[in-house]
Amino acid sequence: MTTYTAINLIARPSAGPVGPDLFEVVQKDMPSVGEGQFLVKQNHMSLDPAMFGWMSPDTESYIPPVELGTVMRSSGVGEIVESNHPDFNVGDRVMGMMGWQEYFLSDGTGLNKVTAPLPDEAILSVFALPGLTATQGLYSIGKPQQGETLVVSGAAGSVGSIVGQLAKADGLTVVGVVGSDEKADWIVNELGFDGAVNYKTDDLSAKLAQLTPNGIDVYFENTGGPIQHHVFERMNAHGRIAVCGLIADYPKAEPDLAPNWIPIIKKRLTIQGFTMPDHFDKIPALLEKLTPYVMKGQIKHRAHVLNGLESAMTGLNLFFTGKNKGKLIVKL
Repeated sequence: MTTYTAINLIARPSAGPVGPDLFEVVQKDMPSVGEGQFLVKQNHMSLDPAMFGWMSPDTESYIPPVELGTVMRSSGVGEIVESNHPDFNVGDRVMGMMGWQEYFLSDGTGLNKVTAPLPDEAILSVFALPGLTATQGLYSIGKPQQGETLVVSGAAGSVGSIVGQLAKADGLTVVGVVGSDEKADWIVNELGFDGAVNYKTDDLSAKLAQLTPNGIDVYFENTGGPIQHHVFERMNAHGRIAVCGLIADYPKAEPDLAPNWIPIIKKRLTIQGFTMPDHFDKIPALLEKLTPYVMKGQIKHRAHVLNGLESAMTGLNLFFTGKNKGKLIVKL
């Protein structure tokens, strides 16, 4: 019988990098396609910072942890190679949560057809989780207004880069926080950001003061770390902070202390954490909001592609080192 490769999660991560010891590469029998089902050959798979939370044993998080001994969770894009489903045909391209595996058997639940005439890498970089997350957080929590100032951390990443470009298109002053001069150059000279802060080399307080002379109205938080304290100090009255991720704290046994709460009262700040699983019902509306920006050429992206399913096991550590350039994707 024909088999395919899958990767199971077999251990929970501790502080520090993740590696192959957390996973098991297995061969699975190719499934039979029943009535109302179809089989997808996954071609590209997304790696996301949220995976660190999915691997943890935390049962109080926004989504249940991946059960040990089961396929590691992830989203991807693939092509239907066999179908007994009336609404999904052989040759259709679909995207959704399919996990770390070469093939995925589905009844259609949680999968959506890909109709945009774009490569898989572009779909995963813009129209999948990154674009949806950026659009939901920016507009539902950030509530950007023309003429305001927005700061986004992780600005060269898949979510942060889209947040900044949407805000620029809406007439805001946009400053991005990044971890290298190359990334700073990319977001300013390629994406059109007004300025960049290199958190590894710049005097954070002085650089933010220079780039945000009128204070900060919206902060889109993707990373945590020391920069959040400096941004917090420069927030304007009635400012909004969307907390999307804290990648700097994920590998630490004890997270860094958060900013003092007193300015929340003094400045009447709105601070809200969010995760996309709460908003999957809004995906059609979010795509309707995002698509015109893309069609007008206002959203650029770049992808960092790893080759081979097994590269995912160590590829996740690029989020900690900051060496990934753009959306992190595995090509199967």
